[in-house]
Amino acid sequence: MEQGSQDRNLPASERKLKKARDDGQVSRSTDLSHLAVLGAGALAVMLLSPLLFEQLKLDITRKLTFDAASVLQPGAMLTRLGDSTTLGIAGCAAFAAIVTVASILSAVASGGWVNSLKPLMPDFSRVNPLKGFGNLFTKKKFVDTAKMLVLMGILFAIAGVILVNGLQTVAALILQPSTSAIAHLTQWITGGVGLLLLVILMAAMVDVPLQSFLHKDQMKMSHQEMKEEGKESDGNPQMKGQMRKRQRELSQKSSVNAVPKADFVVMNPTHFAVAIRYDEKTMSAPRVISKGADLLAMKIRDVAKHHAIPVLQSPMLARALYANAEIDQDIPSTLYTAVAQVLAYVYRLRAALRGEGPMPGDIPQPAVPPELDPLTKTHKAADT
Repeated sequence: MEQGSQDRNLPASERKLKKARDDGQVSRSTDLSHLAVLGAGALAVMLLSPLLFEQLKLDITRKLTFDAASVLQPGAMLTRLGDSTTLGIAGCAAFAAIVTVASILSAVASGGWVNSLKPLMPDFSRVNPLKGFGNLFTKKKFVDTAKMLVLMGILFAIAGVILVNGLQTVAALILQPSTSAIAHLTQWITGGVGLLLLVILMAAMVDVPLQSFLHKDQMKMSHQEMKEEGKESDGNPQMKGQMRKRQRELSQKSSVNAVPKADFVVMNPTHFAVAIRYDEKTMSAPRVISKGADLLAMKIRDVAKHHAIPVLQSPMLARALYANAEIDQDIPSTLYTAVAQVLAYVYRLRAALRGEGPMPGDIPQPAVPPELDPLTKTHKAADT
């Protein structure tokens, strides 16, 4: 049996199926190909034979007509033979073209079109007798052999019944006129061939989905293969983590340019900085437009002060926003109340600076849920 088949119980991934198709490995139904070739051949014979025989009859009649001039020119016989040969070759070419097109269409219908030359390339592993002997005992070979034996038995049985029932009638045709005998013989052969093609059609209807199932079963993967493919397609998890970290850093650095649009910046007081903007006409909730840590936090603070953006010290809120909110995304709903308290303070501060109200008191300490503060979670983990 196939090596490792007992471990391959997972469906093949799209990547493996695509790679197999690129290598020319797709499900093909031999029964459908046989049906296409035999059916198209029989149909071509029925359609082309009357026309071809009539043309050959007329051509032979003309070619076998001799006069004094043709007798004096023996070379003309070669010309006549060449013309007859060309007519015969044209008929055979038309027959071959019909059968070839039918064969190609049947292959495409069962497994699709494959643009690959790999199956035509020399593969020296195929001449390995040990590997070839092992391939004789695969599940696919057993199924194909059993199917072939059953189909061959049915075809032989039907052919035997047709011969036994029609043998006496065919033998009696010698007593009938040639035209009637030929018509009856043609009808008898056509009926027998049609019945045999019907059996092959039924076999093809079973073989097409069967070959698709066997192909998918052959392409099944083990858990280890799935893991290896995941690593190949997704890359090393550590490398991916570093790439994501680098992307976040670049995104945070580029977001510094958005700080002048912020309503306020909240800090912790030197480790984290988060810039918040809220426009009630275009936004459903306050939004983080920039954030950073350490040196980047200092950069955000300096840009905010340069553009007269309020910079507030609220360590717990700064940590919670930095850990739970993404740039250009709305803040979490659990922080709405805390940010609303800070926004209200900022609005009163701006009104006071415009001379439209008294100067607000101390900066409020917003209510931040403890589970959103990374420092609080770290302390709880250390205590437990």
